[in-house]
Amino acid sequence: MSQKRSHKSKKSHEHEGGEQRPARLRTAEYEKTLYELQVELCKLQDWVKQEGLRVIVVFEGRDAAGKGGVIKRITERVSPRVFRIAALPAPSEREKTQMYIQRYMQHFPAAGEVILFDRSWYNRAGVERVMGFCADKQYKAFLRYAPLFEKAIVDGGIILIKYWFEVSKDVQTKRFEARIEDPRKRWKLSPMDLESHRRWYDYSRAKDAMFAATDTTHAPWYVVNADSKKRARLNCISHLLGLIPYKETRFKAPKLPKRQDPAGYEPPEMEYHRVPEKY
Repeated sequence: MSQKRSHKSKKSHEHEGGEQRPARLRTAEYEKTLYELQVELCKLQDWVKQEGLRVIVVFEGRDAAGKGGVIKRITERVSPRVFRIAALPAPSEREKTQMYIQRYMQHFPAAGEVILFDRSWYNRAGVERVMGFCADKQYKAFLRYAPLFEKAIVDGGIILIKYWFEVSKDVQTKRFEARIEDPRKRWKLSPMDLESHRRWYDYSRAKDAMFAATDTTHAPWYVVNADSKKRARLNCISHLLGLIPYKETRFKAPKLPKRQDPAGYEPPEMEYHRVPEKY
């Protein structure tokens, strides 16, 4: 450990093992920073449209690591026509007969688009490998050809960014327990989630092998510490903005036009089916 990292921060405190843990992020600070980052995302959006950029962002990681929460914060203030989410379901019988990467390529960006893959072709290196959904030959072929495929993506002019969200065992357990206890979150808990909890080390080995084969100079993996959801969101969005050079486009504030003359319009006498105002 370097001398710089061995010093305690005034904004952190120790927990088990003597590790440093940042102090709790205040809600006001989080919301202020998120607002500022979302403003920058809107500027990035305008630049992507103006310059015709094509961007792919891959989100992978442990189950319950908060990938969906980060994607939600990225997309909630931008246009869904520019920032599009690709969250593919299990492959159909027809898709199973296609070239593996084929079902993902149809979601690739055109000019002026950012595609956020909520899980991606790396399913083959993760859940398919661990759960036995693909043959060993298919798995090894994927690890061999994925870097070549991604090199072709980058050489074709697409900006490719890959994030891995890492969460500790204890935090993952707490989040799964919260899904069981909270009726609003139970839909998030699938049989695959339960298996990922049981097979923690199988998934660890699969992740290590995936990184060894696919963490390349042209498409590196960026690891996000996701034990704190709020910090993970801010850190990921800030990092993403730093990876895509952009400039603020000129914005000329429009003037709202005056409403037209009613020209004798009167609302008709009509019994509407109104929603009761309970609140």
